[in-house]
Order: sequence, then C-alpha cells, then structure tokens
Amino acid sequence: MMVAKSENAVATSSAHTSGASAPGDRSGHELHAKELKQQQRREQWSLLSLALPGALIVFFVIVIPVSWLFFLSFLGSDGEPTLQHYRKMIEYKSYARTFSTTFQVSLFTTLICIAIGYPLAYFLAQLPARWAGIFMLAVLLPFWTSLLVRTYAWLVLLQRKGILNDFAMQIGLWDSPVKLVHNMTGTLIGMAHIMLPFLVLPLYSAMRKIERDLMHAASNLGASPARAFWHIYMPLSISGMVAGSLIVFILCLGFYVTPAVLGGGKVIMVSTQITAILENQFNWGAASALGVVLLIATLLLLFVAARVFKFDAALFGKG
Repeated sequence: MMVAKSENAVATSSAHTSGASAPGDRSGHELHAKELKQQQRREQWSLLSLALPGALIVFFVIVIPVSWLFFLSFLGSDGEPTLQHYRKMIEYKSYARTFSTTFQVSLFTTLICIAIGYPLAYFLAQLPARWAGIFMLAVLLPFWTSLLVRTYAWLVLLQRKGILNDFAMQIGLWDSPVKLVHNMTGTLIGMAHIMLPFLVLPLYSAMRKIERDLMHAASNLGASPARAFWHIYMPLSISGMVAGSLIVFILCLGFYVTPAVLGGGKVIMVSTQITAILENQFNWGAASALGVVLLIATLLLLFVAARVFKFDAALFGKG
C-alpha cells in the first residue's frame, strides 16, 4: 500500500511538472517563430533594396512609355478620347495585311535561323573548347559591324547587277539576273543573317552542357547514331532552341531597317507602317494604336505557344 501511494504521488508530481513546463515551451516556440519571421522580412527587404534600382529602370524605361503609348492610342487628332484608330484597323484590310506580313516574316526568319543555326551550334558543340571559341568568333563577328552597314552590304550583293548575280551567271546557274532584293526573298536573307547569332548562342550553351557519355551509352545499348540523336540529344537541346527561337521571333517583330532597305517598300511591316504614319500624317494616335495592337498580339501569341509547346518546361525545367 505504501509503495502504491508513493508511485501515485510521483506520477501526480510529474504530471504537474509537465503541465507547468508546457506553456513555457509554447511561448519559446512562438518567440522562435517570431524571430524567424522577422529575419525573413529583413531578408526580403534587403533583396528588395538590391532589386529596387533595376525595378526603377524597368518602370521608367518600359512601363511609363508603354502606358503613354496606350494612352495616346485613344486620343484623336483633336485631343479628344476616341476609338477611331482601332476601328480603322478593323475596317481597312491594309492593316490586316501589314500584321500578316510582320508575323510571316518573323516566323520564316525564325525557321531559317533554326535550319542554319542548329547544325552550326551542333558543330561548335562537338569541337574542343579552344577551337569552338575560335569558330565562335565568326558567329559573333557581325555584332561588331553596324546593322545599317550589314543591310546595305546585302543590298550590294543581291541587287540585279550585284556580285551574286554576276557570279551565278558566270558559272551558268542562270542566264539573266534574278530579282533577289526589294522583295520578300531579300528581306528574309538579310534578317536571317542578322538574327542568326541570337539563336546560335543560347543553343550552343545548351548543347555544351549535354554529356557526351549519354550518346556513348545509347550506342552501347544498341541505338543507332540517328536514333540516339533524336531520342537523347534533341530533347536535351530543345531548351536552347526554344530560347533562341523566342529571341529571334520577338526581335523580328519590331525590325525596321532591314525590311525598309531590302524590302524596297514592298515588304510592309508594322514598324515601317508606323514610320510612314508619323512621317506623312504626324498622327501619334494611329501610330500608337498600331504599336499597342502589335504588343497585345505578341503577348497573346507567346501565351498560347507557352501553353501548347510547354515553353515553361523547356526553359525552366518545370512540369
């Protein structure tokens, strides 16, 4: 009986002790959680302070001009709010042709860059690092030359009495000069040449990260070189191709110099249309409306493409 009473007393005292220490433990955990939250807030504010200069630059360079452009698109020539600029784009078919030409040129230029740039990037990725750096200079060389100079160089090469026509007639490829400039052909040639480095650089970076042992392992398991390339190498390099294609396509949408010079006024893109409106009519509202519609169409197209082709998975490794 005495033993049982002593055991009950010990159990009662331990229960009282645990009950007394529980509130202290909870308060300690709460204090620790508050300190963690404060540290997290301080870290967030420090990161925000580091990003603040860049955010301000983006705000003043991009957000304010685009907002002002959007505002001007709803103003008429008399300064009153109106929707006439957007109604004109619906009523007149010339605007639809302009947008169609812009997206066609951008798409064809991107496809040409992929057709030329993928084998080139693959060739560079297979070379030793030293030789790849030397050959990469040939890809980067156009960046050191003015865009206007490169465009007029293509004009000299492609015109009816240019070097390319003379050489082709001398070797018997064709008998009379072929019209290679002041049309869609010349525009695509010039734009593909200018845009090619923007595809090769990210594609080469993605290919350089692919382990060559994967291809050797596929060969050891019985896969042919073509099958190993399509099932292993191509999926691993798709992120670089998607990134480069997006860069090329978006840059082509706003191109002005090359279509204006090599197109000869026959390849009318949105940028050349905006310039013509400002030079001939000095109508900021109509020009701004064109820019706004092009921006919205580009964003919608990229959104749809991201949903269909899973660009987020290709670029950022997300499922």
